[in-house]
Amino acid sequence: MAQDTVSPEFARATSTAQRVRINDNELAVEVLGPEGAPVIITHHGAPGLGSRAEPRASFGRLADEYRVVVFDARGSGESEGSGVFSHEQWAADIDGLREWVGADSIAMAGGSYGGFMAMEYAIRYPQRVRALVLRDTSPDNSNAHLARENALASDRVTIDMDKFDRIDEGRVRDNEDLKDCWREILPLYDFVYDPEATERKVQATPYRYEAHNYAFSVNLPAYDVKPQLPSIAVPTLVTVGRTDWITPVSCSETIVELIPGARLTIFEESGHSPQIEQAEEWTSTVRGFLNEVYPPNARV
Repeated sequence: MAQDTVSPEFARATSTAQRVRINDNELAVEVLGPEGAPVIITHHGAPGLGSRAEPRASFGRLADEYRVVVFDARGSGESEGSGVFSHEQWAADIDGLREWVGADSIAMAGGSYGGFMAMEYAIRYPQRVRALVLRDTSPDNSNAHLARENALASDRVTIDMDKFDRIDEGRVRDNEDLKDCWREILPLYDFVYDPEATERKVQATPYRYEAHNYAFSVNLPAYDVKPQLPSIAVPTLVTVGRTDWITPVSCSETIVELIPGARLTIFEESGHSPQIEQAEEWTSTVRGFLNEVYPPNARV
């Protein structure tokens, strides 16, 4: 269940999204920042739960120097949900967006499940990636058993494990059931638990159960990019919150061990979302990394 928690003020849809047809599927896309600047494409987490709201809020802070493309993936948010929701298809959609925005190469970024897709894209389209930024993610599905252990050990709330299993295994019945299961596990995500804020996040989330179920019942059981990670030859930054329950620090450490020259930054007062919980420090870290390896005056 590698998913993002998004503050409600970040989760409101805007009216500026473009409807862009990519690979015979219409995507909701926003492009932030100056024309001609180096391009960052960033992928949200949580298929069927996530949307462009979180990467717009976090990577939008870099739009003073970079051209930032955020979008709702096929089957999520406000985008159309035709075709299959495979990693191959989602990666092809990223490349279609790269071509649409007119960039020969990009910095690829993603958090949580979006990190899965950022790594998948870097592996499948290596000639198109100049830098890689990952947050609170995992190189395989081994985080699933760690997350289950952490959920059972939580002293915040007692989790209904039937709901946990339905969302974790991609067996939710409809959008309302997905919402109910999401409400059950959300208390585990933040460094500081605020029940009222958690409920606001539940209400702000766009629910698309078909994409969620496909991702968690079909994609994730076989997900493992560890053998391919040593082939990634671009500068890579990995960030993670110290108390992330669902993609723990050990998952980020494995990624850094496998990608040559990758860097790891751990945010000590964050759970799964340091881009929100330690926003200033996280943004400074990502900006410093990109300014060094993918400077704003770079040609794309």
